[in-house]
Amino acid sequence: TASDLLLRMAFADNTMDTWTNYLGQNSLLQPLWDTLRLNYRDYVRSPLFPIVLTVSSYFIFCIPYLACDIMGNRWPWVQQFKIQPSHRPTASTLLHCAGVTLYNHVFLVLPASVAQWLWRPPADLPDQAPKLLELIAGVIGNLLLFDFQYFIWHLLHHRIRWLYVTFHAIHHKYSSPFALATQCLGGWELVTVGFWTTLNPVILKSHLLTTWAFMIVHVYVSVEDHCGYDFPWSTSRLIPFGMYGGPSKHDVHHQKPNTNFAPHFSHWDRIFGTHADFSFCN
Repeated sequence: TASDLLLRMAFADNTMDTWTNYLGQNSLLQPLWDTLRLNYRDYVRSPLFPIVLTVSSYFIFCIPYLACDIMGNRWPWVQQFKIQPSHRPTASTLLHCAGVTLYNHVFLVLPASVAQWLWRPPADLPDQAPKLLELIAGVIGNLLLFDFQYFIWHLLHHRIRWLYVTFHAIHHKYSSPFALATQCLGGWELVTVGFWTTLNPVILKSHLLTTWAFMIVHVYVSVEDHCGYDFPWSTSRLIPFGMYGGPSKHDVHHQKPNTNFAPHFSHWDRIFGTHADFSFCN
């Protein structure tokens, strides 16, 4: 009846208002922020903290996927989600990617971190934490901005042969990606990715807590894109309408390098006609 419909609409409006008020509360993240700024002030103010955060997050996120690769057929319930089941990383490929990653971090990331620590002043810590809704919006905004930047960068490095051969080819050494291949990059690419990841929160004037959350989420989705598994809980399955690329779309890029240039979302590839589904490779 009309009255029942009005009641359901009113209930839906009240539920939406409740969630909006909940996400918009100032107090939800305040205890966490107070703990960090009061008890770990010297650590989180250091210019080295974001680098330690992202590097440690990277290896932590790689471990579960690395375990899946090492266990192989001994975990059949996992291997059913392998995107290219006939291609598994060997010990030599895993060691190669680990070696490149460690080399880049020792000879590029570490010196850059020390230089930043020497010349950059410690970060200011505001008293107020961001609202949860503000943090979520900030993380999404940073991801979208990075997605646009890397799409252009990536497209140019595939269309201009000198850029591809000189800087990007090492990342395409393997047509079946795996987690440790995420940062199997040339130094130039690692520097540019790190530059945008650091600069974008400054451009968007993000709170430090939002910045750190973005960095962790960015590292996770980057590892997930390269993991080689399309699990039911993959980000691309959780975000509706095919708006997000995820591991299956990035797997296509490694098989067909002229497709799926965007690192995370799919809208830029759809706009420029470079989008392709996994069926494109079959």
